[in-house]
Amino acid sequence: MVTERGLEVLRAIVQDYVATHEPVASKSIVERHAFGVSAATIRNDMALLEDEDLIEAPHTSSGRVPTDKGYRVFVNHLAQVRPLSTGQRSAIESFLTDPADLDDLMARTVRVLTQLTGQVALAQYPSFARASITHIELVALAPNRMLVILVTDAGGVSQRIAPLPIDVDEADVAVLRAQLASLITGRAVGEATDRINALTRPDHVATSPRLQPALLALAGVISEELAEFRQERLVMAGAATLARREQDFRGSIHPLLEAIEEQVTLLRLMSEMVTDEHGLATSIGTENASFGLGEASFVASNYAAPSGTARVGVMGPTRMDYPSNLAAARAVARYLSRILEEDGAGR
Repeated sequence: MVTERGLEVLRAIVQDYVATHEPVASKSIVERHAFGVSAATIRNDMALLEDEDLIEAPHTSSGRVPTDKGYRVFVNHLAQVRPLSTGQRSAIESFLTDPADLDDLMARTVRVLTQLTGQVALAQYPSFARASITHIELVALAPNRMLVILVTDAGGVSQRIAPLPIDVDEADVAVLRAQLASLITGRAVGEATDRINALTRPDHVATSPRLQPALLALAGVISEELAEFRQERLVMAGAATLARREQDFRGSIHPLLEAIEEQVTLLRLMSEMVTDEHGLATSIGTENASFGLGEASFVASNYAAPSGTARVGVMGPTRMDYPSNLAAARAVARYLSRILEEDGAGR
C-alpha cells in the first residue's frame, strides 16, 4: 500500500526523471523538493515504491526511474492537468483561425500540437459515416470530363474528376445533377451509397437512356467517394521527433515508424483508449503491447464534431511530460470543437 508521502515521492521521481533523463536518488529529492524529512526516510519510501513495482533501478546506481506502472499511478493521481500559458493558448487560437477547409483545419491541428509538445501529434477525422449529404455539384471540365463535388453536414468535402464515356452539354449536366441530387441529397452516407449503387442494377430504369452511360460513370465515382467518407481517417505530424528522441525509447522505434506508415493500428488504439470524466485518455508503455507499441505512450483528448466525438493527442516515449501533454491535447481539442461547432452553425 502506497502512502500519501510515497505518492508524492513518486511524483517527484517522475518529474525529475522527465526533466533530467537521469535516475533520481534520495539525496536529490531532498535537495529539490520540500519534504521536510531526511534522505534516509526518502530511501525507505523509495524502497516501498520499488516493492510495488512503481520504480526500478536501471543499473547499479543509487538512482531510480519510474516503471510503466509507476507512470500509470502518477497519471491516475494527477491532482489537475497543468494549464497552458496565455501565450500557448493564443498560439493555438491564431494557428487554427480561418482554415480553408476541414483538411486544412486538421493539418493545422496536428502541426500546432506537435509544436506545443515536441511529440508525434495525431488527430482522428470526424466520422462521416453518420453524416448526411448536403450538396452535390457537377462541373463540366470538358464534354467528356466532369468534376464531382460532394459535401456533408459534418464538414466532409470530396472532389473527384470523372471521365465520361459520352460527350455531354450544359443541359445534360443539369439533368444529371438533378437526378443524382434527388437520390442522395439529405440522405445519410450509408443510405446514399445504397441508392447510388442501385443505379448499376440491371433492373434500373434510366430517366434518360441516352445519358445512362454518363450516369453510370458518375455513380461509380460517387460510390467510391462515399466509401471514403465511411472510412476512418487519421492525420499526423512530427514523425521526425521520433528520430530525435530515439534515445528516450528503451527499445527499437521501428514498430512506431511502421504504425505511422500503416495508420490502421494507430486508429484502432486511439479509438479503444478509455477516457476519464474530462474526456482525457492515456495509454502507457506495456498497456500498448497488444498493438505492438509497448515502447510508446499515448495521451489524447476527445473533441466534439457535428457527427459525434473523435480524438486528438500525441504519441511519444513513456518518459514524457504527461501533465503538459494532456493540457496541450485538451486545449487543442477545445479549440477544434469550438471551430467545428461554429462552422456547423454557419452552414
